[in-house]
Amino acid sequence: MAFDSLSEKLQGVFKNLRSKGRLTEADVKEALKEVKMALLEADVNFKVVKQFIATVTDRAIGSDVMNGLNPGQMVIKIVNEELVNLMGSEVTDITYGKGGECTTIMMVGLQGAGKTTTTAKLAGKVKQRGKKPLLVACDIYRPAAIEQLQINGKKQEVEVFSLGDKVKPVKIAKEAMDYAKKNGFDVVIFDTAGRLHIDEDMMDELASIKSNVNILNTILVVDAMTGQDAVNVSSTFDEKIGIDGVIVTKLDGDTRGGAALSIKAVTGKPILYAGMGEKLSDLEQFHPDRMASRILGMGDVLSLIEKAEAEIDKDAAIELSKKVKKASFDFNDYLTSMEQMKKLGGLTSILGMMPGINSSQMAQIEGAVDDKKLAHIEAIIRSMTPAERENPKLLNPSRKHRIAAGAGLDIAEVNRFIKQFEQSKKMMKQMPNMMGKKGRRGMRFPF
Repeated sequence: MAFDSLSEKLQGVFKNLRSKGRLTEADVKEALKEVKMALLEADVNFKVVKQFIATVTDRAIGSDVMNGLNPGQMVIKIVNEELVNLMGSEVTDITYGKGGECTTIMMVGLQGAGKTTTTAKLAGKVKQRGKKPLLVACDIYRPAAIEQLQINGKKQEVEVFSLGDKVKPVKIAKEAMDYAKKNGFDVVIFDTAGRLHIDEDMMDELASIKSNVNILNTILVVDAMTGQDAVNVSSTFDEKIGIDGVIVTKLDGDTRGGAALSIKAVTGKPILYAGMGEKLSDLEQFHPDRMASRILGMGDVLSLIEKAEAEIDKDAAIELSKKVKKASFDFNDYLTSMEQMKKLGGLTSILGMMPGINSSQMAQIEGAVDDKKLAHIEAIIRSMTPAERENPKLLNPSRKHRIAAGAGLDIAEVNRFIKQFEQSKKMMKQMPNMMGKKGRRGMRFPF
């Protein structure tokens, strides 16, 4: 995640605070000095950091905190609360039209921020709410922009309105609204053109669309990896055309992420969603309190639960759980569990939402769980016949050779996986007895 480095540094600071029985004013100031440096290194706006530290200091250096039963924990609680306030404190969403009014959303931003892909992602989110969205291709300048929107729209099963690249964006927008009204669309999302930098032509075009179409939501898409530049872009767009909210992309990447902590404080505009991956489903509603928890190493179990509820087949999960308990699962079940984990973004994504796991621990886990090896396992299972998947006892040497050839792997790797799979089943049978004795030590799963 973007805040891995910041999170690890803050956890180190707070570990020292917790270890002290009583805190002096000097202890708090020294800790907050380190917090300040960590925030600046994460590319949080200097003025924002200065105000943040001043507020935390005023709250932390008080008799209630200093003389409390657990002053270290109380300081951490204050930092958490102020981080939440910094990012907006409340969850903010799109403004939907009332009384049958069509909800209009104009997506704006510079090239390279992922605006077109984010537009399609947002359409998917809107559709999940029972709405009927229409995507409108208003970027007539960037090569393949219209085609990209059409491809992603098809994947999301959302219609795309286009008049090609020879018609002016304002005319496209107006005709799209007429089309939406005639065909029962209740949300219209305009994908507008970006530039490599902010210029008057782009701003004039966006302003023209807003003056000809009743836009309820102007949403700016910014790239978290551009750091403070994302904050500057947000301020300029708001000054020139007015924005209602921001979507931050690439917040899952190896970047400092300070933009997400600075945007609300600098512009006054809320972050609505965060792009957490390349898949069209990887768009999360932005919860300031949950993001603060992630940054402070407290995890984000609520988001994990919500993601599981949205992505996981509940009946299949219950059935798989029963089979695991009885140690009666087969290769089909194993494949199902792999697919369920993929829907949640993989093991790394899941563990990233769990409390107490820092970036160095994540690196160890990523090293232990090799994506390439998981791909090999999937290839092995998919090279089996339906009967072989259901009954591993059928796997004699000749069948294993056929499976290895089908998966493009060495027979030794196939044998190793099958052996580990059988060991896992035996472990599952013994688990009720083991949990009271050795815990999970010695258990080996086939990945």
